Amino acid sequence: MLGLFKRAKYVEFKAPVNGETVDLIEVPDEVFAGKLVGDGLAFKPEEGVLFAPVSSEVVQVFPTKHAIGLRTKEGLEVLIHIGIDTVEMRGEGFTSYVHPKQWVKAGDKLMGFDLQLIAEKAKSTLIPVLITNMDAVKYLKFYPGKVTPRTTVMKVKV
Repeated sequence: MLGLFKRAKYVEFKAPVNGETVDLIEVPDEVFAGKLVGDGLAFKPEEGVLFAPVSSEVVQVFPTKHAIGLRTKEGLEVLIHIGIDTVEMRGEGFTSYVHPKQWVKAGDKLMGFDLQLIAEKAKSTLIPVLITNMDAVKYLKFYPGKVTPRTTVMKVKV
């Protein structure tokens, strides 16, 4: 009888930066603002360090280092995109501290980026964090405001 009812699992996401949350609809890119890639939150960073928002496996570090893909043990696929139109920077100002197939814990350092350079060369410094396989998500709850990498910003029911 106990096997009939699966307990709901919740995955807690921490902020990937020191800064503040921004609603996705505020991101100056229709793909992110329209939630065409997935749902989540964006962040306005105060400094150029990106931390893992959730314990997960690094699936992909884009060659230009402007984005990273993660997968949690629960199967959530996460895309973190540093800035808007930063692919045009071709890796300039980005440093990766991780590699594919590496497991990271929430709060581990993933990337370094030159925030001033992004502000000068890209459309925006905002960092969208998206769950790209929303079919795996039953419920999302956001916790907006000022954040650090220890701040819970999203709870996901899977």
